[in-house]
Amino acid sequence: MSARTQFRQALAGPDPVFAPLTLDPLSARMVEQAGFGAGYLSGGALGFQYAVGEALLTVTEVADAARRITARSGLPLIVDGGIGFGDAVHMARATWELEATGAAAVEFEDQVAPKRLHHHVGVEHLVPTEEMVGKLTAAAEARNDADFLIIARTGGFQHEGFEAGVERLAAYRDAGADVLMAFVRRDEMGPLGQLVAERFGTPLATITSLDTHTADEWRERRWHLIIDAFTTQALAISAARDAYQRFQAEGKTGVTVDAMGLHGELVGICGLEPLLDVERATTERDTPRGAGH
Repeated sequence: MSARTQFRQALAGPDPVFAPLTLDPLSARMVEQAGFGAGYLSGGALGFQYAVGEALLTVTEVADAARRITARSGLPLIVDGGIGFGDAVHMARATWELEATGAAAVEFEDQVAPKRLHHHVGVEHLVPTEEMVGKLTAAAEARNDADFLIIARTGGFQHEGFEAGVERLAAYRDAGADVLMAFVRRDEMGPLGQLVAERFGTPLATITSLDTHTADEWRERRWHLIIDAFTTQALAISAARDAYQRFQAEGKTGVTVDAMGLHGELVGICGLEPLLDVERATTERDTPRGAGH
């Protein structure tokens, strides 16, 4: 079963799909081995990783990151396509590029194009519903594989109110979106999940911490896709920064790491054994198995 088919079937099933941040092939393999149903290549996190911000990422940079991930992992990958890198024709081209990476889905949002860095400090500007409908229609027509899902994300609930957000979701569903993404207050999660399930019959997604609700609680609220776009990056940044600062202040990081043990684990996590077998059959035929461990 392909990653796309696997993801589509999982969304249609009774249990919510959790998708942690997946920035590179190593994290994708870790997410996959932990048993998650999908991973999320976040534009926000990638923009921070490249120290330019999401607004300045190019479609080539995002596609390259996605392609590296799918080449080394069977995990269904959701790619954050942001605002589609421009207007409708740019979104069509972004759809071609991101579908060609082998990703399972792409997410597009209804903020203005070009995207602004002020998004990172809480200032957002939405395009009119009609403009986003045109962009989503172009994206749906541009894809070659119907199993490559289009996720339509709206900021309408936050900036225009509940009813306006619902109207945007309805329009985006009609334009070809396979999954609808929204951000609402906790007390609105249940009503929106019920409404979308009854009126649209379309999977409902959001971005939040994995710890926000349990799987049973999400199931009760009728939400299908829960994306955590930042926790693992925050953990890595916080731990590294603390170690650097402690070393500069005290002369020691205060961190104990079994470096050799972790190195050995990474050989397995990264799936290097098949490549080691190639060397054993060719350039390392005289090296005993297990040498160096």
